[in-house]
Amino acid sequence: MVKRKRRFNILYSKKAAPYIFVSPFILSFLILSLYPFISAVNMSFQRVLPGQVEYIGTANYSRVFNPTFYTALQNTTIYVIFTVIILTLLPMVFAIFLNHRLMKFTNFFRASIFIPALTSVIVAGTIFRMIFGDSEAAFANQVLQFIGLNPVEWRYNAWSAMFLMVFLASWRWMGVNILYFLAALQNVNNDLYEAADIDGANAWQKFKNVTFPAIKPVVIFLTTITMINGFRMFEESFVFFETSSPGNIGLTVVGYIYQEGIQRNDMGFGAAVGIVLLGIIFVISVIQLYATGAFKKDD
Repeated sequence: MVKRKRRFNILYSKKAAPYIFVSPFILSFLILSLYPFISAVNMSFQRVLPGQVEYIGTANYSRVFNPTFYTALQNTTIYVIFTVIILTLLPMVFAIFLNHRLMKFTNFFRASIFIPALTSVIVAGTIFRMIFGDSEAAFANQVLQFIGLNPVEWRYNAWSAMFLMVFLASWRWMGVNILYFLAALQNVNNDLYEAADIDGANAWQKFKNVTFPAIKPVVIFLTTITMINGFRMFEESFVFFETSSPGNIGLTVVGYIYQEGIQRNDMGFGAAVGIVLLGIIFVISVIQLYATGAFKKDD
């Protein structure tokens, strides 16, 4: 009985309770994040072969910056730029329209726009491959021919390959980002809009001085998350090109890690590319957060 009471006293203790509540997060962070990171750093200095591990210093890192890596980085950067612009600006515009008091069937739209995020990327990618097939009978090519344009070999041109990856990502995450903006817009005080109307502010002035300051944290959050997800993108490329693409037009940095680390069994080199990618994401994220004023303290 005494031991039982001591256990309950520890659980109800003001000093111990916070550590008990955060312990699941700490354990999951140590096991699922910190340990894999340390292992990846350690592996990046090794040559890993079946049944043989050898430390080779920085030899893997000296191989990272090659033409294939630069191609993958270029593709990934273009993908990030397009997805950040599309998945930040368009959801903001759509959310403003959906939040308007004259808009009807808003609950229906809010429910329906979230459905793509629940769809498996493999299933969605298979459907997209059928729509944007290479034959003239594919739906997208039939539409092009109907309006007087030539059919396109969607997976064999650099611009169309990028279009497919960006379009699939935008289709999947547009609705989620709209819901983020809708949640932020509904927290804007209507008294501010009434005061702006009294002062004679037009629609742009109300957006600039009332709406945007209220949703700015969401803009920063979505920009950061979209950028990070863009640099670590793999599925959108894999569903269209699987393990290879003509001229590496669909190769991303994570796809390059998969090629080298898994397919060619060069785990050490794959880990080195992953650490370099992690450094790139960290630097760009910090620059982006500083540029948007996320680190500034409110007055």
